[in-house]
Amino acid sequence: MKLAGLKTAENAHDDSIWAAAWIPARENRPALLLTGSLDETVRLWHTDELSPAAPPSEGHALGVVSVAAHPGGAVAASASLDSFIRVFDVESNSSIATLEAPPSEVWNMQFDPKGTILAVAGGSSASVKLWDTSTWQLIDSLVIPRQEGSRPPDRAGGGRFVLSVAWSPDGRRLACGSMDGTISIFDVHRAKFLHHLEGHFMPVRSLVYSPLDSRVLFSACDDTHVHMFDAEGKSLVASMSGHASWVLSVDASPDGTAIATGSSDRTVRLWDLGMRASVQTLTTHADQVWSVAFRPPGGAVARAGRLASVSDDKSIALYDYS
Repeated sequence: MKLAGLKTAENAHDDSIWAAAWIPARENRPALLLTGSLDETVRLWHTDELSPAAPPSEGHALGVVSVAAHPGGAVAASASLDSFIRVFDVESNSSIATLEAPPSEVWNMQFDPKGTILAVAGGSSASVKLWDTSTWQLIDSLVIPRQEGSRPPDRAGGGRFVLSVAWSPDGRRLACGSMDGTISIFDVHRAKFLHHLEGHFMPVRSLVYSPLDSRVLFSACDDTHVHMFDAEGKSLVASMSGHASWVLSVDASPDGTAIATGSSDRTVRLWDLGMRASVQTLTTHADQVWSVAFRPPGGAVARAGRLASVSDDKSIALYDYS
């Protein structure tokens, strides 16, 4: 696999862009790109020409830190520093629900593969909140237990500040990454903590499971490394290095052969999982790259694969691969 630059939209937002997610294609339209920015707006983009697919959505009072798309492609959600999650209809931009949390308890979020639960990294609550997508009621709170003996006591709970979440492709497991480098694995159906994964000692800002194997989990960390774990066997399979600064985002290609990462070193990297090494470095952006996202498969016009990246430089970049 090799990425080829397709298009870049400069000044796509009025401030740093911290979040991006693909809204899956539906029968009546191709996939759309959803972005969230510190300018307090969420924007939808047609992905061949990077033109706006709708007017900016202005439902937040502070910057947007995460966006997520329901697998059905009709519903999306945005999370903001204002501690609200806005759930909205993609076609009409009308609000479906507004989910409220205490300050600093809304960070990264992701719908489960069936679209029945929205998992939200709970920040300073040291937990992951689970919301039922049929009623938009809070159904559970998975608390991160303190790891015995491996971290100094932290009365404020800052070490367990939860930044990131990821669902396994079978929907049975939920992984979450914390400020102290801990990754926690939960059995969602039993609402049971299973174990920690060790290897990082700095914030884990992004997680993604392999789309092909529910055991394989990838993590992006401020320690500049990308880790590949056997999440069931509790073992570190590979530690991959190449970035010169914090790794802020990681996503897996739909065919499971590669991952992409974005970093505060201003680069996007492509990693070959057979080689377990970085095979391409892209210098499209002029500032930190906060999110990378592969387009999901599906859609009548989706011929080649596509990756999107967004940055503090206010730009969106698209890359094709085949």
